[in-house]
Amino acid sequence: MRILVMEDEPRMLELLRRGLQEHDCTVMTAMDGETGLEIASACEFDAILLDVGLPKRDGFEVVRVLRERACGTRVLMLTARDAEDDIIRGLNLGADDYLTKPFSFAELVARLQSITRPHRDDRNGRIEVGGLIIDPLRRTVARDNDCIDLSRSEFSLLISLARFAGICVPRKSLMESVWGSDAEVGTGALDVLVNALRGKIDAPYKRKLIRTVRGAGYLLNCQSRGMEGAQS
Repeated sequence: MRILVMEDEPRMLELLRRGLQEHDCTVMTAMDGETGLEIASACEFDAILLDVGLPKRDGFEVVRVLRERACGTRVLMLTARDAEDDIIRGLNLGADDYLTKPFSFAELVARLQSITRPHRDDRNGRIEVGGLIIDPLRRTVARDNDCIDLSRSEFSLLISLARFAGICVPRKSLMESVWGSDAEVGTGALDVLVNALRGKIDAPYKRKLIRTVRGAGYLLNCQSRGMEGAQS
């Protein structure tokens, strides 16, 4: 993969550069938003790692300009901020995913692989998985041309599963994505929410998409065949 890393902290920038190169990525770097935008305009990349706290133009401004210029390159925002408002702002501006520091490099690579998968729509940022079409900006979901009405929590859960389609998402990660890291919610609440989501996106259809990975979490099936009726 060809990756552009925008990060103003030299040590973090070097760690990201070396780590990505060890995963056979071609890496270019920028330490401010203005330079990063110039590089992004001049070269093609598979993904951009974008720190929010950049000088000259911060990460929010960078992703806004990229989308205004119709740049479809996938953007993974990196930041120490974990406030829900910041996450929603970044995603609404056009970021494809959001990773808060500190993070494991394995998770970073997994998220990069997820956002660059071909099941995503290059034109408008929609996510397409197994007949589902999810629009994160308009907060709409459709399956086989049927519009599906989801609650806020159901939509947050579905987005978390869809961004890692084909990969088991741990229960803890799903709970944090729906209720936040500080919420006092029991694990049973997640199972109730998953069942409610299944009732809307799986029950009316022959092919089932949500799979339980026992002892680990849940997975959204992105394969074209198989697993009909499987939930565990």
